Amino acid sequence: MLKANILTFLLFFASLAAAIGSRPISIENNLYMKAFLLYLLFSCLYHHLRITSKNGSTSVDYGISYSLSIGLFTGPLGLFIFETFYRFIVFFYKKITKTADPHEFTDTFYNIGAFVLNNSIAFYLFHTYYPKFQGVPFGFWILMFLLVTVTSVLSDLYLILIFYFLGDIKTGKEAIDFFKSRSVLDMGKLSFTNGLLFLFLQEQKWEMLISLFILNYLVSLSFVSKSQHIQNKIERDRFEQMAYTDFLTGVFNRAFMDKKMEELNQTGEYLGIVVADIDKFKQINDNYNHAVGDQVIQHFAATLKSYILMDDYLFRSGGEEFTLFLRHRHFEQCAALVETILQSLETSEVNVEYKGETATIHYTSSFGLYFFKVNEIVSMEKGYVYADQLLLQSKQLGRNRLSSANGAKVSETNHQLV
Repeated sequence: MLKANILTFLLFFASLAAAIGSRPISIENNLYMKAFLLYLLFSCLYHHLRITSKNGSTSVDYGISYSLSIGLFTGPLGLFIFETFYRFIVFFYKKITKTADPHEFTDTFYNIGAFVLNNSIAFYLFHTYYPKFQGVPFGFWILMFLLVTVTSVLSDLYLILIFYFLGDIKTGKEAIDFFKSRSVLDMGKLSFTNGLLFLFLQEQKWEMLISLFILNYLVSLSFVSKSQHIQNKIERDRFEQMAYTDFLTGVFNRAFMDKKMEELNQTGEYLGIVVADIDKFKQINDNYNHAVGDQVIQHFAATLKSYILMDDYLFRSGGEEFTLFLRHRHFEQCAALVETILQSLETSEVNVEYKGETATIHYTSSFGLYFFKVNEIVSMEKGYVYADQLLLQSKQLGRNRLSSANGAKVSETNHQLV
């Protein structure tokens, strides 16, 4: 922390020296004040749209900075005055709104030092090399992009040093990855925005200057709003997924099964409902323990899931009971699939940890399949009841088997009689 603070104040005093040692502000006081107040207003307005990223214990703000254009226009001294006012306004705003970081005060000095020093270097580079770029097509814009590149690299170097002192960056690879996080598109946007602002300042086109500020604010506001909307949707989807997911197996739970039943009731499609459970599951829990039983349930769920297609659904509808909705198949295809699963489970084994050793468990399962046309005569809820009754029939007939019924065939026969 001490080394990071020393670097922060070295940057600040270096920027102060650059400001004092530079030539006085070359523009008229009235012109400077007009530019100063406009930049201060729109920089403060834009600040709440900046994106904050956490790197370890330190926050980094990303967004468009207008420092390059006002620095080129007013010189290092005018830039230092602007940055000092702007950064301390932000500091006091964060203090009042209680959004300040613990090290906000030293961060304020860092921001003043880094932005003033970098853009002072850009000021001297611009006036040194601009004559050489005047004869080059788009020379002004190429030079602006190069200046943004230089200031961006310097900023990253300062941050990497601070993160290194704070322990947030420990290896060369982490430092290189931090450099790579810099977006070329963002640098291009920064170059274009500051280039236009600088040209408008030189020609004193205040309406164009203000219009560009407003345009940038509206675009940034729209971007932040859309980003927030997407983030909110991602969070809603994640919470919904958590609400509808069985924590043990990762498949859908009974609540989602009920929801999906309501939706499928409206489709009128042909569908097979399969209810399955593990045979003599209580014996597994009694002979081992519930942790071993959970591993068997997880194996059962993973096996069932491996056989279904994208449009099918698998739910954990009870303790060791699972329900499948098999869609876009004929009755014979549903029955064949279940027979394949049944045979696969009969020959599989589960390796579990029990009392510090690996134990192998073999188990079988029973299935009930009811195939029907949804809501023509039978609803999803009633179809589930029929499938559950067929599962019970499989249990009564000795387990490790499938009992099935083709309700669609009965329905079609009834239609023909009518």
